Amino acid sequence: MAIHVVKNGDTLWAISQVYNVPVPTIVAINGLSNVNVIVPGLALYIPSRELQQRTYRIQPGDTLWKLSIRFNSTIASILQANPDLNPNRLLVGRLVTIPTELKQDIATLGFIVPYSQEAVIQILDSLAPQLTYLAVTAYSFTREGYAYVQLEDRRIVERSNQLGVLPLLMIRNLIDSTFSPELAGTVLGNPSYRRNLVLSIVNLARQRGYKGVSIDFEFIPPERRNDLATFLSELKTALGNLLLHVNVHAKTRDIPANPIIGAYDYQMIGKIADIVAVMTIDYGYPGGPPDPISPAWWIEQVVSYAVSLIPPQKLQIAMPLYGYDKVAATNQTTGISVLAAQNLAISKGVAIQYAPESESPFYRYWTNNTEHVVWFEDVRSYKAKYKIIDAYKLLGTTYWQLNLPAPQNWRYLADNLIIKKAVI
Repeated sequence: MAIHVVKNGDTLWAISQVYNVPVPTIVAINGLSNVNVIVPGLALYIPSRELQQRTYRIQPGDTLWKLSIRFNSTIASILQANPDLNPNRLLVGRLVTIPTELKQDIATLGFIVPYSQEAVIQILDSLAPQLTYLAVTAYSFTREGYAYVQLEDRRIVERSNQLGVLPLLMIRNLIDSTFSPELAGTVLGNPSYRRNLVLSIVNLARQRGYKGVSIDFEFIPPERRNDLATFLSELKTALGNLLLHVNVHAKTRDIPANPIIGAYDYQMIGKIADIVAVMTIDYGYPGGPPDPISPAWWIEQVVSYAVSLIPPQKLQIAMPLYGYDKVAATNQTTGISVLAAQNLAISKGVAIQYAPESESPFYRYWTNNTEHVVWFEDVRSYKAKYKIIDAYKLLGTTYWQLNLPAPQNWRYLADNLIIKKAVI
């Protein structure tokens, strides 16, 4: 695997000659809209047969010999990949790179909003090999706790099961497409309404052929913290052999009174749920200042805190398949797919920059005398996130959302990782 960052004067033909990969292959893998135009700073994913570069955190008792056996590598290649490593003094906690043929394995979950079942099935058919789970975001609930269908999903669930991608019923506390703290607080705080919600979710999941449930309750009133844990415990019991997946807002410390993160008791949720997905997205949020959406340094902080309370083998981080185009003066925000963000830079003829600490690409452009700043993701930033998953031995990742094209990510995933397939 190679990543070529375009320099001034580069052409696709010249790049294809360097890597011995045809131009049409480079264009297809990277979703390029114009074979004749590329811009400096553009990261291109180039398939190759190089060894994997695994990320490992030194543990007590480790030796280079043990690592070479574990990863089917050699001491010499490990030392070559880590030239400042002292083989006689391995520091616990240090990250090392290990060249190996052994691929990282992860469990992935893709969220999908089923506006069109036909379109979703086409996406699912193409991405099924890269997915463990599919969370269909088509459900909400009433103020009395009765779950209901917002968008038709039966054909998607059927196809997902046929393809070996386990479908999960995803339910959110939405009123008119907006997360409602009042709705979540009212239902979670009332034992009768809470029971209605548990039973109606389980009934819908079983009736429609789902293999589990994904909970996405956001902006829960902090005073409902214990009620949320009680609801999840009751739901898990009622689900029986079906899977319980819970999405939680990212945090680096517990602030129980905080209106966004206060209701999530990481330790309790980690004990109850089969999988916990931390939403490591929207650090740079709509309406806020131009910032990276999912910076690596922040993900590291969130994961470091999360694994102190949640078993890493239960934990997923989130990856965005989108970028934000913001008006610099007002922070007016437009969401676009990562592919659209990449190709917008090319169409505007502007160089793409890369923030090393955040491991995130961005650029600026002007239109009608208005400055825009765009932060998005590319193969470099996705690779950095997969390294974090590897270093902390996490279960895997989620993607919001599959309707948004991200060809670099899917090809990188197919070439360099093994996707776990679950059975329920």
